[in-house]
Amino acid sequence: MQGFVDYLAGQKGYSAATVAAYAGDAAQFEDYLGRRGLTLADPSAVTRDHVRGFLAELHRMRLSKTSMGRKLSSLRGLFRHFLRRRLVAADPLAGVKNPKSEKRHPGALNADQAKSLVEIGDAMDPRAVRDMALAELLYGGGLRVSEAVSLDLLDVDLSRGVARVMGKGGKERLAPVGEAAKRRMLDYLALRGAFSPGPGEKAFFLGSRGARLNRRQAGRILADMAAQAGLPQRVHPHMLRHSFATHMLQAGADLRSVQELLGHSRLATTQRYTHLDLTRIMQTYDAAHPLAAAGPGHAQGRADAAPPTTDGETSGPAAGGRRGRK
Repeated sequence: MQGFVDYLAGQKGYSAATVAAYAGDAAQFEDYLGRRGLTLADPSAVTRDHVRGFLAELHRMRLSKTSMGRKLSSLRGLFRHFLRRRLVAADPLAGVKNPKSEKRHPGALNADQAKSLVEIGDAMDPRAVRDMALAELLYGGGLRVSEAVSLDLLDVDLSRGVARVMGKGGKERLAPVGEAAKRRMLDYLALRGAFSPGPGEKAFFLGSRGARLNRRQAGRILADMAAQAGLPQRVHPHMLRHSFATHMLQAGADLRSVQELLGHSRLATTQRYTHLDLTRIMQTYDAAHPLAAAGPGHAQGRADAAPPTTDGETSGPAAGGRRGRK
């Protein structure tokens, strides 16, 4: 197990958080095996049925399909490592498929909600100024919360309006710092000393004890700000990243540019946000186009209908049994 963890951190270059997640998933599987008289110290005794039993237990625990898939991915990596070390003769995960994930689209605030959130707080209170600076950066630059709280003072160049961010997989990118975020961050830097940072403390965002702000604290900060702003939904830090991407696309930004700004390695990850924009486009069509006589949802329903066949007919129930015009 330690060899696997060292491999992920040393050779694969995974972040500490990713390595910890892999190790935690393997430890959970080890606990499952232990209750059945087995152990990963003897991985050759693990069979496909054990893996499927572990999945069944996760299902009974009401774990999401996404989380179940991640744990399977961790175990696949572990047993590939065992195969390379010749500790097993066969992979017990071969043929075990991930649970089919439900299609969930990321939640996002509308522009007015985002504006009210980032502006809530007393401009004279150091904590409130820090919180507004954090919210402005998450929304204005599309950062992950882990990226924001990992920033050091030297990573932020407000004269150029950029922040050097270390993303997933150790990939570095420059994230934009807009004018609103720049003003908030300058205000915060002027008050940063109020947090009594320790000697040589290099973290940009500080907690109440003068050490680096962590992800859990950042989550509580955003939830409190949302409550103060009177927002009707639970707001978490990643929702500001979703809002950044959605509002960029709605304003006409191309998908590739948004992909670069978010630091996504795959375009398909960024394409999740196009659904939200497509819904708005369809609503506009329904409200304005003379052929959208069926009212709201007519265009969406037609988009979901079966496409025309090559001979000019429309297949499926939407066709109503009639031949299409040629």
